[in-house]
Amino acid sequence: MDMLSGLLESPQARGAFLLKSVFNPPWGLRIEDRAPLSLATMLHGSAWVLREDAAPVRLEAGDVAVLRGPEPYTLVDDPATRPGITVGPDQRCNTTDGEDVTETMALGVRTWGEPHRTGSAVMLSGTYQAPGEVGRRLLAGLPALLVQPASAARSPLIGMLAAELEQEDIGQEVVLDRLLDLLLINVLRSWLTEPGSGAPLWLRAGSDPVVGRALRQLHERPGQAWTVASLASAAGVSRAVLARRFTELVGEPPMSYLTGWRLTLAADLLRDPDLSLAGIARRVGYSSPFALSTAFKRERGVSPQEYRNGNRPGTVVSAAATARTVVLGH
Repeated sequence: MDMLSGLLESPQARGAFLLKSVFNPPWGLRIEDRAPLSLATMLHGSAWVLREDAAPVRLEAGDVAVLRGPEPYTLVDDPATRPGITVGPDQRCNTTDGEDVTETMALGVRTWGEPHRTGSAVMLSGTYQAPGEVGRRLLAGLPALLVQPASAARSPLIGMLAAELEQEDIGQEVVLDRLLDLLLINVLRSWLTEPGSGAPLWLRAGSDPVVGRALRQLHERPGQAWTVASLASAAGVSRAVLARRFTELVGEPPMSYLTGWRLTLAADLLRDPDLSLAGIARRVGYSSPFALSTAFKRERGVSPQEYRNGNRPGTVVSAAATARTVVLGH
């Protein structure tokens, strides 16, 4: 698996919230759902994306916006329009007067908005509501707003997603989730490979012939008893060359990277109540549950069991730690 593929594996939609919204001007939505990641594209008409401390960004038909949460943002027909509806947690919609219009503005299968379905503005949106631990680390490497112009899309995915939104076939949710994933991957792939895109340099570390080979080994076999010597051998270089090149491109030494990657994987696996701590320890390269617990608490500030029970204190993620997990994805 190449590093770009590893990155784009996460987040994966599972029961994502997808909707077609229909409006006539003036219209405006204040999005306060705290979702970690959303996509929006205009099927017809245009819109403006407003975020605090940033200039308004116009979306034309066919443009795809990737919006990183949980900070709020606003979608309006015109920057001067005051949003009349706020979208909160659980996708509940309320007017400025406090009226819940979530159900009263429903227009049928996954369609919402003005009573006339032929509104001048038709927006398709998809929301990743709960990506895993690795997914959140990946998101930390993205800009708050990323827009792929329609001219760069060259993809039938938007049309396919719009058509599927109106279907109610068996397995429809899975089809919609995968189409949303593909649309996101298409945007991120363009961003990562576009010269001058502003993507962090360490996101490109996987393309280095030495570091990329080492990263693939760590990504595919995190449970192996790696040393700098064995990793250098797998990469086909000396220990000194690997250590120097890896640190320059990734931002930390190979073994430090491996420790963080193992603990990030462990955090993701702890969300599965059917996995034992011993089994998780083996999968991520620790000799015993005690060894994993010690390392986990040292970095996270809580034990694996506390983390599993929902005690997940917010921590400041270093640039190196963010690079570590965004490079690989999950």
